[in-house]
Amino acid sequence: MTRGTSFWDRRRAAVQAEAQSDAAALQEAAEAEEQQALAERPDAEVLEELGLPDPDTMKQGDDFTAFMTKAVPEHLRKRALRKLWRSNPVLACVDGLNDYDDDYLTGSFGNAPIQTSYRVGEGLLAHVLEVARQAEADAEDAMPLDKMEKLSETEESVEEAAQAEEPVIAPDIAAEQVEDDDLPRPRRMTFHFDGNTA
Repeated sequence: MTRGTSFWDRRRAAVQAEAQSDAAALQEAAEAEEQQALAERPDAEVLEELGLPDPDTMKQGDDFTAFMTKAVPEHLRKRALRKLWRSNPVLACVDGLNDYDDDYLTGSFGNAPIQTSYRVGEGLLAHVLEVARQAEADAEDAMPLDKMEKLSETEESVEEAAQAEEPVIAPDIAAEQVEDDDLPRPRRMTFHFDGNTA
């Protein structure tokens, strides 16, 4: 059976972890200062001090691993990597198989931006208006001729009344529609009880 860690074990571990983090922070600060000092010096002097060739004169087959050490300034490392990518045709070949080469979302839309009638603050207003217009056109096409004549007569009589300022009662077309026996009747719930209820 294992015993749990005591307070002093945890305390020693915390002190040790704190000392390691302090040492890592000091090392990072020293490396940053060294990098800053190297960056301020001329490149030729830094390359001579580190015993490295000029990255621009290197060619395919040369050893570029010497530029990957921490002592080499970042800008010299990037110069060496650029020369490496240009020197080797295998590395410089863009074959189009990289995941980041293309925007694959545009493939399903014909390589063009998506066209939409959505407007900020209005929503799909044009679409809603078009659907309402088509519904009105369908309703007018489906309406029988006699009812359309009655509606036009009603509109004319209302316009005449508005001009003469006399109230005219329009014929109730809706009442004729409600009187049709074809409309379903509303269902109501009914309850049936069998036997005596207590």
